Amino acid sequence: MKKYFRWLPNCITCMNLASGCVALVLAFNGLYGYASVAICAAAVFDFLDGALARMLGAYSPIGAELDSLSDLVSFGVAPGLMVYCQLPAPYNLVALAIPICGALRLARFNVDTRQTTSFIGLPIPANAIFWIGASAFWVNQPATDDPLTWSIAVLFIALSMLAPINLPSLKFHDFKFQGENRVRFLLIILTVALVALLDVSGLAVVIAAYLMIGAFSTLSHNK
Repeated sequence: MKKYFRWLPNCITCMNLASGCVALVLAFNGLYGYASVAICAAAVFDFLDGALARMLGAYSPIGAELDSLSDLVSFGVAPGLMVYCQLPAPYNLVALAIPICGALRLARFNVDTRQTTSFIGLPIPANAIFWIGASAFWVNQPATDDPLTWSIAVLFIALSMLAPINLPSLKFHDFKFQGENRVRFLLIILTVALVALLDVSGLAVVIAAYLMIGAFSTLSHNK
C-alpha cells in the first residue's frame, strides 16, 4: 500500500515551494506580516515532507533536490526580498547575501556527510526565522532608522550559514532530557518565553541565542 503514497512527500515539498512563492508576492507588495506567515507555512511543509518520507521510506534523489530548491526559495529568496524591500538603497543590496549564502549552505549540506545528526553553519530555515523576527521588530522601529547596523546584521546572519560553527539539530529522536536534547528543550522554553515577552520579534533573539550556543560549543570542542 505504501508504494501508492510514495509521491506524497514530493507533493508536500511542492507546497513548501508554493508557500515560498506566495511569500515573495506578499513581500513585494509590502505585506511583510503575511509574507512571514507564508514562510512559516513553508517551514511546516518542510518538516512534514521529511517526516512523511521517513515514515513511508520514500527517499529519492529527485525528492532531495526538490527539497533544496524549495528551501532556497522559501527560506533564502523570500526573506532576502523582505529585507531588500525594508532597507533603504543602497544598503538594501546587502540583502542579496541572504539567498547567495543560503544556496551555498544548501549545496554544501547536500554533499557533506558530517551533517547527518547536527549542522555546520546556521540552517537556512533558521535564517528565515531570524528575518521573520527582525521584520516584526521593524514594524515599530523601521530598518531605515539605522540601515548601517542592520546591513552589518544581514551580512553576519548570511555568513553564519557558511561559518564553521557546530549547531545541534532541532529534531527529536526521543524525548529524554539528556545530551543534545537538553539544548533542544532549552531552546523551546526560550522561544516560548521570548515570544511571550517580545512578540514575534523574539524569534530573532532565539536564533541569535542558538548561534551563541553553537559558537560556545564549537570553541569548547576545539580547545
